[in-house]
Amino acid sequence: MSVRVAVIYYSATGNVHQLAKAVAEGATSRDAEVRLRRVAELAPDTAVDQNPAWRAHVDSTKNEVPEATLEDLEWASALAFGTPTRFGNVAAQLKQFIDQTGKQWQAGAFHNKPVTSFTSAMNRHGGQESTILSLNNVFYHWGCIIVPPGYTDPLLFAAGGNPYGTSWPSGGGEGPDQATLEAAKYQGRRLVDIATQLRG
Repeated sequence: MSVRVAVIYYSATGNVHQLAKAVAEGATSRDAEVRLRRVAELAPDTAVDQNPAWRAHVDSTKNEVPEATLEDLEWASALAFGTPTRFGNVAAQLKQFIDQTGKQWQAGAFHNKPVTSFTSAMNRHGGQESTILSLNNVFYHWGCIIVPPGYTDPLLFAAGGNPYGTSWPSGGGEGPDQATLEAAKYQGRRLVDIATQLRG
C-alpha cells in the first residue's frame, strides 16, 4: 500500500497555497496518494475585502481545493502542514483546525506518523523559523516523528537554506520563486521517503 499524505494548509494571499501544491507534487512523484486540503477561512468578509489579493485567493480556491476534515488526518500515514507567519506564530485558521483534534490525539491517531511543515512571511526575518518551531510543538504532543528537510540536499541552499522547513519571504510581491518551489517539492519527496522507511 502506498504512503498516504495529507497536505493541510492555510493561505491568505496564495504563497502558502503554492508551497502546499509543490509539497503535494513532490509527494506524488514518489507514488504517494495525496490529499491537498485547505482549512476554513475564519476572517470576516469585511477583513478579506480590504485586501484584493486575499479576496482573489479565497474566491479562486474555494471550489478548487477541498476543505480539510479531521478524517483527512486519520486517513493519512504522513502529514504536511503549511501556514503563513503571524507574529512569528501559526495562523489562527490553522490553529483552530488543530485545536479540534483532541479526540484523535487521545486515541493515539497520530502516534509515530511522520510530519513536516512549511511557511511564508513578508520579511526574510519575519519569523519563519519560530513559526515552524511553534507548529512543531503540536507534533511533540501528538507523538509524531518530525521530518525536517535539514541540509540533506544542495538544492536547499538555493532556496535560502532553511533546515526547519521550506519558507518564503514574500515581500508583498510575487509568489515563491522556482528555487523555493523545488525545495518544497523536495520536502514532499523526503517526507514520503522517510514514511516508507519507517513502514519498513
